[in-house]
Formats: sequence, C-alpha cells, structure tokens
Amino acid sequence: MEDTDTDVDVDEEVVDVAVCPKCSKMTEHEVLRRTMKGSGEDLLVRCAQCSNVQNLQLRQPKSVFIKTTLSDRMDSKFALVDSDEDELISKEDYFQHEDFTYRITRIEDSTSKESKKLEAAKISAMWAVRVDRTIVPITMTDGERSVAGSIECDPDKMYSCGAIMQMNGRRWRIRALHTGKGRTLNGKRVAHEIRRIYLHVPEDESRSDNTSYRR
Repeated sequence: MEDTDTDVDVDEEVVDVAVCPKCSKMTEHEVLRRTMKGSGEDLLVRCAQCSNVQNLQLRQPKSVFIKTTLSDRMDSKFALVDSDEDELISKEDYFQHEDFTYRITRIEDSTSKESKKLEAAKISAMWAVRVDRTIVPITMTDGERSVAGSIECDPDKMYSCGAIMQMNGRRWRIRALHTGKGRTLNGKRVAHEIRRIYLHVPEDESRSDNTSYRR
C-alpha cells in the first residue's frame, strides 16, 4: 500500500527543540508545514533564533530483537529482547522483561567484541542478570543432621553472622556466610553477594533439646 501524503499548514507552531545547522546547537523551531508520511511526518521548520529554514523527517524507529542470555542465580535462559533499533543501550542499564527486572552485564558487537554501549541494531548478543529478587541457598544444621534449602528475598537485604532468623517454624542462628570467595564467620553481607547461608540451632535451644532427650 502506498503512503498518502497529506499537507497540513501550521501557523507558527513551536516544536520542542531541534539541531539548527546554522546555529550549530539545539534551538526552538517554528513549524511552517507538516506533511504526513505513513506513520511518520515531514516538517518544514524555521529556527526561532536565526530564522534558518530546514526540513525534518520524523519516523518511528523500527523494532529489533536482541539475542539475550537472562540469568537468575544458577539458572539461565535464552530470550529475544525487543528494542527500538536506534536506542543506545549501555552495560549496567536496567530493563523489564516478562514482568521481571534485569541488569545488563555484557554487550557484544557483530565481531563478538565486548562494548560498553551500542545502538540496539548493532548488538549481536547481550547478557543480563535478574535483580528484582535473589534466591539464596541455605544449609540448616541441627547436631549431625543438615538439610539444604533456599530463601527468596530482596537483593539488598542484609544478613549478619550471629543473627537469629526464623526458618521452617523455628529459630536459627547464622553461623557463616559464603560469598563465593570463601566462608566468613564474622561480618555481614547483602543477599546478592551471598552464595550460601549456614544456619545452626542456637546454643541455648540445642542444650535444652539435649536435656529433654536425656530425660
């Protein structure tokens, strides 16, 4: 189907801003004529500062689909993330996909070279991690018996060694935190830095349980 051109005369309508080639900067422009072009339009505009007249072509950018690896802790999946072709995408940017929030960790161009920022149409592959939640593995130890599990929490939730927390209807003390660089028995870490939390039964409850058992 061919585009139908429709000319519309506009009397001194001011558009936001545009780059004036004569002023060499962004200035306000008056719209002298607007011509519809399919889903876009052509504008004949005049600079409000120097009166230079120029044509502007306004077009809706095309959509592109970026090949993206989405990670959620230990799980990863492939997805096609849509974007405007001229959108500038940077490492550490955040975006929404299927109601979840992700942070971009890597962008590659057509030669598989890593870049800090690229227009969407020039990205050959992208990696991102989910940041709206964190699942932290835990190990609960009661005497010689240990049970593995996990908790879901805010990525910025703080956990401290020695603190008491409730799990499975009982109290546990955080014995140690593992950050991937090693296990620590002291200090505190935010959830997204933790690879595993080690929980032990508090000493007072452990003694009480042992006393009851001996009776």
